[in-house]
Amino acid sequence: MRILLVDDEPELLEQIRQVLVQQNYTVDTALDGSEALDTIYTEPYDLILLDVMLPKKDGFTVLREIRLEKIRTPVLMLTARGNIEDKIQGLDLGADDYLAKPFSMAELLARIRALLRRSSEPASPILETADIRLDTVSREVKRGRQLLELTPKEFSIFEFLLYNKNRAVSRFTISEHVWGDEFDPYIMSNSIDVHIKNLRKKIGDSYYQYRPRDRLYGQG
Repeated sequence: MRILLVDDEPELLEQIRQVLVQQNYTVDTALDGSEALDTIYTEPYDLILLDVMLPKKDGFTVLREIRLEKIRTPVLMLTARGNIEDKIQGLDLGADDYLAKPFSMAELLARIRALLRRSSEPASPILETADIRLDTVSREVKRGRQLLELTPKEFSIFEFLLYNKNRAVSRFTISEHVWGDEFDPYIMSNSIDVHIKNLRKKIGDSYYQYRPRDRLYGQG
């Protein structure tokens, strides 16, 4: 499970990061709201731990912006503010839980486990964008009534992009998901581009846009 930890207190950030790593979570960190947004828009996460009092952009602003972008990653707000008004504001903006500082690491870990269990509950097997429907059970993709013939790798790439709709996804992240440990960047450096090219022909160029900095954007 991959977690983004956002807090402007370096010592607390490192303390929490070490505890989470010991629990076998993969942890990325950010020290301010702008860095957090850049990271969230670039990489997919299973959970975001988000402090409220942040430089550049506060936690409420970060939460508001990612929810406006339809990013549904569970968010646990961490803050020294314990009053009910702040809690209500965070929940109204789309936070999934709220933990006031100071807190025990045991309670934080329990909240994390609860949110990850909740987010992993079975959802609809159908992923949709525009007139395209992908069935994760039958592994069929249809555009309107037309069945699209995708290879297993093309299906896996498209499924991954739909799960991360409205996010920028790097080539490395795609390869890590589709090929896993079998992916060798030196031997298979052009594999992603070839599969994406073929997928674009079948799905339609209007769905995809390439951007600089090695990012692939799936538009929903």
